[in-house]
Amino acid sequence: MNVNLNKYESMVITDQNIEVPLNYDRPEDRKINVFIRKVSRQESLQKSLPYLIFFQGGPGYESPRPISDSGWIKRATEDYNVLLIDQRGTGLSSPICSDSIKNMEDNYLAEYLSFFRADNIIRDAEYIRENIFSVNKWSVLGQSFGGFCAMNYLSFFPGHLDKVFITGGIPPLNAHPDEIYRATYKRVLKKNKLFFEIFPQAKINAKKIADFISENDVKLPNGDILSLRRFQQLGLNLGFSDGMATLNFLFERAFVNGKLSEYFLKQIFCLQTFDTNPIFTVLHEACYAQGFSTEWSAQRILKEYPEFMYDKNGDFFFTGEMLYPWMLDDYKSLRPFKKAADILAKKQNWPLLYDEEKLKKNQVPIAAAVYTNDMYVDRGFSMELADIIPNMIVWETEFFEHNALRSNGKKVLDSLFARIK
Repeated sequence: MNVNLNKYESMVITDQNIEVPLNYDRPEDRKINVFIRKVSRQESLQKSLPYLIFFQGGPGYESPRPISDSGWIKRATEDYNVLLIDQRGTGLSSPICSDSIKNMEDNYLAEYLSFFRADNIIRDAEYIRENIFSVNKWSVLGQSFGGFCAMNYLSFFPGHLDKVFITGGIPPLNAHPDEIYRATYKRVLKKNKLFFEIFPQAKINAKKIADFISENDVKLPNGDILSLRRFQQLGLNLGFSDGMATLNFLFERAFVNGKLSEYFLKQIFCLQTFDTNPIFTVLHEACYAQGFSTEWSAQRILKEYPEFMYDKNGDFFFTGEMLYPWMLDDYKSLRPFKKAADILAKKQNWPLLYDEEKLKKNQVPIAAAVYTNDMYVDRGFSMELADIIPNMIVWETEFFEHNALRSNGKKVLDSLFARIK
């Protein structure tokens, strides 16, 4: 096993890539790689600090890179050796992309992808804990979908957890995605209205852009068509602390000589990462599935919200964190996943992700941040689950958005760490 070591800006960083089973119920079969990065402080090397494993949001996104000694990673390494794992299928962990699945038949690909949910991410973590770091217990920090992973950990391997910290990621216990998207679409509409209230010119500019796209054949730098519905997907950014400003200042540079500018089109192309992180599209709804199929829930429920069906004589609204079957046609890098994604949308025998009875008997100290106005993880569902879990302290705040761990990491961790001694 090769271990790479880097030292910079008071950080000591060690990297390694290990082999784990694709299917833990059949460990002798296919193997995949999982990448682990440990971040420690140089001044703490002589100390025996405990471990904190971080689960990234998504699903389908790799762990953040410690580019500088700052933010939440700097704060966390004051108390812990921080482990940043690229969840299976992301980053340097047997990444799933259009190039890596070329020789997979559709049914095999669907089965293969079914092993990339929170349950197997946690089994990877347990393998790493036992076989790589040889510790009896460690602590967990889960952001967004990472909080869903943490709750799975608490359900099935609580005896190996010391403390759990969750930021914007207490999941619904057993809600169907239909219920979740009904709540989500309403919050997205509110964010749209707030966006246009804060930036009135953005409302004018967005409508102008939408009209131009409706009347013209517009291509992105990679040749994909910029359709109206793809433009609407920029609303994914509205729930971030800097998202509204980002879109406002992007829209003001949309046109040059009456046409959409190269700058504008390149920025849209860079902002949308559905094609480079396909797990997010293919398994997003499946991260809620427990013994039922999702059947492209967001697409079906969209019909209940005609506000998103743009008419030139009406208002324009962006959609949010919703994934649609048409994306497997419009994003050319997603096309190889189309049939497998449809198979997964119809899959009914998804295993349970959470054990309600074990959670009701929880003994692991938990501190969780719930963001009142969170656009992505519904406050109502989060509080319903939090209410049944003992030894859980909820810090609810309306002053931060979903990305507070990234935007205000020290404040968030100071608050959570102080709640568990």
